[in-house]
Amino acid sequence: MRTAYQDQLEDLTNQLGAMCELAGAAMERATQALLQADLVLAEQVISDQDVLGEHSARTEEAAFVLLALQAPVARDLRSVVSAIQMVADIDRMGALAVHVAKIARRRHPVHALPEEVNGYFSEMGRVAVELGRTAQEVLLTGDIDKAARIRAEDDAMDDLHRHLFNVLMDREWKHGVASAVDVALLSRFYERFADHAVEIGRRVIFMATGELPEYEELPPETWRD
Repeated sequence: MRTAYQDQLEDLTNQLGAMCELAGAAMERATQALLQADLVLAEQVISDQDVLGEHSARTEEAAFVLLALQAPVARDLRSVVSAIQMVADIDRMGALAVHVAKIARRRHPVHALPEEVNGYFSEMGRVAVELGRTAQEVLLTGDIDKAARIRAEDDAMDDLHRHLFNVLMDREWKHGVASAVDVALLSRFYERFADHAVEIGRRVIFMATGELPEYEELPPETWRD
């Protein structure tokens, strides 16, 4: 029975890892759609959201079954409860990629981004995808040192987010209000994606040590459809 229980815990971790992979791939494709004004790719990101949603539902159900039938304690309890919380984080990562794709779709066939900010978003996309991959790795390996480093790696995204706001506030901005709103929203979507990756790292540390790093808590989610 104990072996079967541990197998269920391992399966739960693997499901979370698979969800992270899907969310990272969605943001990678969404970034390509945004930079290339690729309608087909944007539509793919939007339609694939259902796949991540199905994974979320199955993973959450598996976690609740473990709680109900196995009554885990100590580290196992932390793992199951953290898994439920991480399902929500990863689901939001996928949803944020969809938000990016929807802006690309709405502006098609025009590029949603002025050319002068393309470099910022290319880098934000790269950082977001890398953070997603790191979150997946720490989930699967339980590497708490690498989990702690996610917070530092997120600083690059925060810097890009701040720089973009400086660009928007510059008197030389000549692309109008609608474009400025798109850029501000998109920047926020990438920054939030990174924040959720940081939160996954916190949960991995909590699962292993019983202590939750005192990072700034994510505020209530406001970027919903």
